[in-house]
Amino acid sequence: MLQSYFPVLLFLVIGALIGVAPMVTGYVVGKVLGTIRPDPAKQSPYECGFDAFDDARMQFDVRYYLVAILFILFDLEVAFLVPWAVVLKELGLFGFTSMMVFLAILVVGFVYEWKKGALEWE
Repeated sequence: MLQSYFPVLLFLVIGALIGVAPMVTGYVVGKVLGTIRPDPAKQSPYECGFDAFDDARMQFDVRYYLVAILFILFDLEVAFLVPWAVVLKELGLFGFTSMMVFLAILVVGFVYEWKKGALEWE
């Protein structure tokens, strides 16, 4: 029974090693070569080359989130189109019409966003 879980355990161990090994290697090499010398410049947060002059918890314009959601929406459209195109011959006319309905719904949504000015940027 437990033998069937061995590949999962092996996968988790290898994944943990791949994630932790570069950090440990960098720390050990830095200690051996003596290059770990923290100073205030290395310990400060990086803010485009100059000191932060404003609070990091400022409000963002809602349009950033809107553009991100629109990107995800149309990115998922491509994620559906690629496998559909691969198996289009096997799907036949039903597969073609169902994808055309899907794309028509997306086009209607895109036109609606365009008319509402969601894609306008000032």
